[in-house]
Amino acid sequence: MTGPLRLAEFIAAVSLATDLGMGQPLEQGLRTCLVTLELADAVGAERDVAREAYYTALLRFLGCTADAFEAARIAGNDIELRAAIAPVIGATPGTFLRAVMPALGRGLSVGRKAALRTRFLATGPERLRAGVRAHCEAAEMLAVRLTLPLGVRRALGAAFEQWDGRGFPSGVKGEAIPLAARLVAVARDIEVISRLGGVEALKAALRERAGKSYDPRLATAALSQLGRLLDAAGTGRAWETVLGKEPLPLAEIPPERMEDVLAVFADFADLKEPRRAGFSRAVAHLAAAAVPDRPELLRQTALVQDLGRVGMPSRADGSLEPLDDERLRLHPYFSERILAHIPTARPLAKLAGLHHERLDGSGYYRGASGTEIPWEARVLAAADAFQENFVRAPGPADMTPQQAADALARLAPAKLDPHAVDAVLAAAGVRGLSPRAHAAGLTEREVEVLRLICRGATKKEVAVALTISVSTADHHVRHIYAKTGVSSRAAVTLFAAEHDLL
Repeated sequence: MTGPLRLAEFIAAVSLATDLGMGQPLEQGLRTCLVTLELADAVGAERDVAREAYYTALLRFLGCTADAFEAARIAGNDIELRAAIAPVIGATPGTFLRAVMPALGRGLSVGRKAALRTRFLATGPERLRAGVRAHCEAAEMLAVRLTLPLGVRRALGAAFEQWDGRGFPSGVKGEAIPLAARLVAVARDIEVISRLGGVEALKAALRERAGKSYDPRLATAALSQLGRLLDAAGTGRAWETVLGKEPLPLAEIPPERMEDVLAVFADFADLKEPRRAGFSRAVAHLAAAAVPDRPELLRQTALVQDLGRVGMPSRADGSLEPLDDERLRLHPYFSERILAHIPTARPLAKLAGLHHERLDGSGYYRGASGTEIPWEARVLAAADAFQENFVRAPGPADMTPQQAADALARLAPAKLDPHAVDAVLAAAGVRGLSPRAHAAGLTEREVEVLRLICRGATKKEVAVALTISVSTADHHVRHIYAKTGVSSRAAVTLFAAEHDLL
């Protein structure tokens, strides 16, 4: 590609991944975008507002991976919690609780379920507020890297505020909430509630929430224009329609910035599991170094091959249920399907779908074997498998590079191509490990602490892992947040990934 690329294609693609992370059907975000545009037109919103609302609708849940780990601690399963919350984000507290309580601890023991529900009743609002704050902070940081306008970033930061001031994270109220955020809040509920509960349930919600969670003017307009809004929500070819309706001027990125956008995808996906912080970037670095004649293809594919993992439930105890294993086996399929929507990313899509295949046919999702697996996919599989050895819970028992190399070598030649394994191990052996200055003036010890907290460690766990006191760990954490200028684990993880600290 020599000409500029359409940023909306990449944004629409990441909206598909946020659908997975929110427990919604694919294209839910696209349909929300179409409803948003119709509602903006119905109330005579200015062109700049409509443009901000367009991108905000697609990216409202860009931070959904930022608090997935914490949401799992609240409910036992983040996807089930988000699916339960979807139609009641702006409902009354009673309606909210009736919808959410059954989702807490579903599938867990009676005792564990009771403990989660008791804790939620005692601390739920506070913990949800912290989660939403991390969600919004991460979304704003990622939006900056996507070079989106300031108005979009502000709307994403206020995506869960409510007209009456009872929303999250800051309790902003009324017209202090950006109009783009107010439009999207109503539009998203129109799509979700009409799909799950029908038209009468939607009408009741619009009336009940007017002046509370919704801007009353927007709720009134939605009721008066409900037919056209429901038509938008039911659009069949949502992808093509959304791209065709992007307000002018079309947002573009130069081809040389495509990799920067793909790195946003990588960090967004890896935030889902704290222990995988920086994983996609590490695989990209390794795979590109292993195939120096085609580094761009390998590096770019590795950055996006795990997008489908966003749909994997995070669980409080880190366990995998049988259904989770099936979702894990399908994540390359979803990565491929999402990427295939973007014309310039189609060369990456098939490779992304093959990165867990094995020579003996035991891989997934296709079960491909032997010559069905191209060389580049074999290298990605080896690089991914090597890096997987370092995915561990925070602590002192991390695998050494030599142990990881031995584990990878044992997979060849039955499962992994021995030449691909050799190339990856050679690349791993030449990675620079010399001391260097760290971003934001972080010290070596602070970087050690940073890596642990990015992967989900508590201050107590940091203290144990580094043989320091809890108060010293707390001192380091405070310094890290102050130096990096952020306030949540998710945001500091994005900072660490962007500055190659993981």
